[in-house]
Amino acid sequence: MILLLYGAGLRAGEALRLRSCDVNLQDRMLSIWNTKFFKSRLIPIGASLAAALARYAQERKHPRPRDVHLSRFFTTRTGMAVPLGRLEAGFVRLRERTGIQRPHTDRWQPRLHDLRATFAVHRLVAWYREGVDLQTRLPLLATYLGHINVSGTQVYLTMTHELLAEASRRFERYARPVEEDADV
Repeated sequence: MILLLYGAGLRAGEALRLRSCDVNLQDRMLSIWNTKFFKSRLIPIGASLAAALARYAQERKHPRPRDVHLSRFFTTRTGMAVPLGRLEAGFVRLRERTGIQRPHTDRWQPRLHDLRATFAVHRLVAWYREGVDLQTRLPLLATYLGHINVSGTQVYLTMTHELLAEASRRFERYARPVEEDADV
């Protein structure tokens, strides 16, 4: 589920509410229904994330309800829906086990929801590297994340060293004067 939260930029509640019928691994598409602001959307996912989800679906060994199609995609070992508190506690344990932490003077330690912001920032960095027009892509990112408008997405766009470096490179290419042809 952690891979899904980062790899698709989902909210934790969206991932927890996914049903088996919402996860189309063949077409690499997730259906997100009636989420924040009562919005629904389709989320395309990459091949490696789809493969990880397929492994999970194949390996889970727990009792399933009669209507498997409508059952939750992520469940506990007993087949019950995963509570948000359990997911958050698991994330804290994972974070502590791997030593991922902010300085103790910071207001809070990395949170599960930070994976969503990391997804958004990494998407921007990738678009900078691909040389695409960010002004045309930001509304697409907002839609993908399920925001009403781009300003809702901007909250997630923390300036990181990597993002600043890519933005600086793009500005340098833009501001650099065109070199005159030496043959003239």
